[in-house]
Amino acid sequence: MELGPRFPSREFGLPEEFPELPSQPNVQIRPAEGKLGVLIPGIGAVSTTFIAGVEAIKRGLGEPVGSLTQLATIRLGKRTENRTPRIKDFVPLASLEDLVFGGWDIFEDSAYEAALKAQVLERSLLEQVREPLEAIRPMKAVFEQDYVRRLHGTHIKTEGTKYDKALALMEDIRSFRERTGVSRCVMIWCGSTEVYHQPTAVHQTLAAFEEGLKKNDPDIAPSQIYAYAALMSGIPFANGAPNLTHDIPALLDLARERNIPVCGKDFKTGQTFMKTLIAPGLKARMLGVHGWFSTNILGNRDGEVLDDPGSFKSKEETKLSVLDTILQPHLYPMLYRNIHHVVRINYYPPRGDAKEGWDNIDIFGWLGYPMQIKIDFLCRDSILAAPLVLDLVLFLDLAQRAGMRGIQEWLSFYFKAPMTAPGLYPEHDIFIQLMKLKNTLRWMQGEDLITHLGLEYYD
Repeated sequence: MELGPRFPSREFGLPEEFPELPSQPNVQIRPAEGKLGVLIPGIGAVSTTFIAGVEAIKRGLGEPVGSLTQLATIRLGKRTENRTPRIKDFVPLASLEDLVFGGWDIFEDSAYEAALKAQVLERSLLEQVREPLEAIRPMKAVFEQDYVRRLHGTHIKTEGTKYDKALALMEDIRSFRERTGVSRCVMIWCGSTEVYHQPTAVHQTLAAFEEGLKKNDPDIAPSQIYAYAALMSGIPFANGAPNLTHDIPALLDLARERNIPVCGKDFKTGQTFMKTLIAPGLKARMLGVHGWFSTNILGNRDGEVLDDPGSFKSKEETKLSVLDTILQPHLYPMLYRNIHHVVRINYYPPRGDAKEGWDNIDIFGWLGYPMQIKIDFLCRDSILAAPLVLDLVLFLDLAQRAGMRGIQEWLSFYFKAPMTAPGLYPEHDIFIQLMKLKNTLRWMQGEDLITHLGLEYYD
């Protein structure tokens, strides 16, 4: 990427007769011109809540609560400068008016029908955005029963090898672009959680991966076929589920070679969101943790899929990794070495999308005296996920236009299991993640990074 010049007169204490020059961007960001296509594998509860929400916001029927790109501000320079524009006014993001939606699903329901079945949004609201939702009819999906055992797809691609299916997805993408006239696209996985599996030889190189596609290698999952099709089509890819997907050498190498940004994995919405808020606070005060018991009830399609042990294993891995990384027991063995950490998810159909997560945290303080924290988080899974989808779409498009490629760790803020460079541990502390995100935006635009040192105020 191209680096622009810096003008750090304040940083080096230039005399007053040398006026402060305007900051210069570190990257050249192409304008957000034309329409942005949003391609979504999985037209279910999360994606229809996102799409219907965007359409409602465009019509003045609601507010984008939960979205950094739409509501959050960013501090620039010293606190005394009082420069705090909204993020969307600071970096050139695509407008909501320019988003065009499309996607795939294993059922042929339109986005309107799928939203009614998901029962997340009130019917009275859906009726007001019915026309654009009914216009979104999913393309046939790539699906494999062995990877999502609890669902039985009827609207699926059945012909040819996995390579043929990848080509079919690329043709879907080409047709979508031609039909809608979009100037660029982003793909974001909102499909179901696939069964847990680890990288094998077929995932190590692009040549091996493409050979595996042609030979129908069972270790290549449907989500990986979507990621391959996106990258081969020059489209940034985000993974909202804990699947392995593009977190493999073959596809990461492809992303870097084609200068395409990618990110993942697993939207951070409910119970894990709470953990990344609370655990940093306990660690900051050096309070110990004996145990952390977490259980959920959930009744939507996600809960049904996670009722299968294989799919739950994928979710469990991302949920369990959070505490270990935040609390760093290898550095603080007295406080965190022997934590008993348990995670449970129970499929309970009457609850629908209104997930409930209980946490019991056994902590200890001064002289080892025990205490407890109990949390009962009654949340709406898709309501929390929808603004994450919006932000990731807009930020990935920004990264693409800024010439950034490969893993975008600055988007870790949105994920339970953030992707990182090989050998680098992920940062799970949500406050560090937010600082990383905002500092990346500051860096893009040539603004000073915020360290919160603040000594200059007391000189």
